[in-house]
Amino acid sequence: MDVHVIRRDNRHLYSDILDDYFRLRHQIYVVERKWSVLDRPDKRDIDQFDTDETVYLLGLEGHSIIAGMRLVPTTAPTLLSELFPKLSLDGPVRRPDVYELSRIFVVRNRRGEHAGPRAEAVIQAAAMEYGLSVGLSAFTIVLESWWLPRLLDQGWVARPLGLPIDIDQMSTVAVMVDVNERAWTEICLRRSVPGAMLVWQGLPAIERPAIRVLVPAA
Repeated sequence: MDVHVIRRDNRHLYSDILDDYFRLRHQIYVVERKWSVLDRPDKRDIDQFDTDETVYLLGLEGHSIIAGMRLVPTTAPTLLSELFPKLSLDGPVRRPDVYELSRIFVVRNRRGEHAGPRAEAVIQAAAMEYGLSVGLSAFTIVLESWWLPRLLDQGWVARPLGLPIDIDQMSTVAVMVDVNERAWTEICLRRSVPGAMLVWQGLPAIERPAIRVLVPAA
């Protein structure tokens, strides 16, 4: 699985794949997770945070989407600032070096894999790789509280921005995760991710990551 970086300046190269991506998001979040408020007649999950400034990381095998993630600059409206501001005691984070991660998923038939690095780990490691590549210092994430131990177990420093709140009968918390090489190295080593995974098709060479490729010990 390669993880492709899709941004405003190369989105035209992925028009068909992005259409599949929004339909897949509908399947996962509306059909599987029953988030009926997201339902749309065209059966695509597209909301106010899918803008020209949004970055998508899509894990692809050929033209098949295996995993995905959305990155939104915190200088623009985010889930935390617009929908869940109570999750941050000091107010929403608004910094050019911090992006919000959301819509993190792996397709149903690839969840809980045991052979090789899991798609879940690969897409998260790719987010850290992207952050390092473009000079971010942190991510914010609105997540269910049970995710916190998993983030810590993969070597990430995740600091809650406030107290957990029950949302739709689920304990939910906002966190800030440090972006640094140690966090990227730790998830790669602990989750058997072989190293740099990003594909920068159609993007300037200057933005390609200057990150050493890891070779985990036998």
